[in-house]
Amino acid sequence: MPPARVDHVGIAVNDIDTAEPTLFALGCERVHRETVSDGTFEWATYVLGDASRLELIAPVEGESFLTRYLDEHGPGLHHVTLEVVDIDVAIGALEAAGERVVGYAVEDGWTEAFVSPQNPTGALFQLMEYHDDYRDRGEDDALFVRGEPLKEW
Repeated sequence: MPPARVDHVGIAVNDIDTAEPTLFALGCERVHRETVSDGTFEWATYVLGDASRLELIAPVEGESFLTRYLDEHGPGLHHVTLEVVDIDVAIGALEAAGERVVGYAVEDGWTEAFVSPQNPTGALFQLMEYHDDYRDRGEDDALFVRGEPLKEW
């Protein structure tokens, strides 16, 4: 497995405006909010201290993976995102260990894949490798844990 670290924990909620006062009460600061291009959900990123990051995800319009998730599970922990320096090597290592990796996608600024929650932990793990152009989204302190992307091996 290449170097990896926890980037953030994703929490599914029905509405970001209703949920974020709890994060503010915990001492978090919102550093980003965005609606995905297809308009089905929005996400907001929060920092806490010098390295902890949380993300709220909420449905916007229509049915999506998120509305189905909330209908079945209600609000709560949705995923744990691990930043990796080489997503293809990480996927290979996980698959060699017998883990099921799904949902590989190249997005605007990162590549992602998911370790199925049908693993013994029951957790959905998102693997994320940032692209160089991700820095164009804003201040590094808000974009990366401790202001820097994970270093190469």
